[in-house]
Amino acid sequence: MEINWLLLVTIAAPIVALFIGAVLDRLIERKPSVSYYIGYVSAFRLKSGIRRDIYTHSIVVVNNGKKKAKGVRIGHSILPQDFNIYPRKEYKVKKLPDNGKDIIISSLVPGEQITISYLYFPPVTWDQVNTSVMYDDGFGKKISVLQTRQLPKWQGRIGIIFLLLGVIAFIYLLYEFFSRFIKVVFLTG
Repeated sequence: MEINWLLLVTIAAPIVALFIGAVLDRLIERKPSVSYYIGYVSAFRLKSGIRRDIYTHSIVVVNNGKKKAKGVRIGHSILPQDFNIYPRKEYKVKKLPDNGKDIIISSLVPGEQITISYLYFPPVTWDQVNTSVMYDDGFGKKISVLQTRQLPKWQGRIGIIFLLLGVIAFIYLLYEFFSRFIKVVFLTG
């Protein structure tokens, strides 16, 4: 059976273009994208006065999107009485039916980041405080943060150069493969 390459390309081209268009649309679409991570978790034992344990942690909420994130809600199963939002931002606390509470921030502009620090006492622990982050367009994405060493700028630039050389070599190999493939199929055909 002989393959009709012109018919195959005619059928495949719109399908490939559809997928490429969907990927490009997703990359350049203007929408909010909220993510969050736990900034730190700490415990202190007071040695002066009354000996007592104090726990603290923070959550960092960021709008990485290209559009304002409206109605940002940070959910809590237990909202400690003592918390701080930095940089200072207007907020409301809404009580939920299941004894939880939400901190509601009206909006986060693109690139804006806020840190909420909590101070509380045992038996409450950090994993009992926060539940989720939501906004009007969906759920915030939780990011696992790992401590990493920052490379000097010159090492990063060298890495980018090697990456570009690899991409250029890969494109050249694809070109060579397909040019030989076309010669074999169509010219010897």
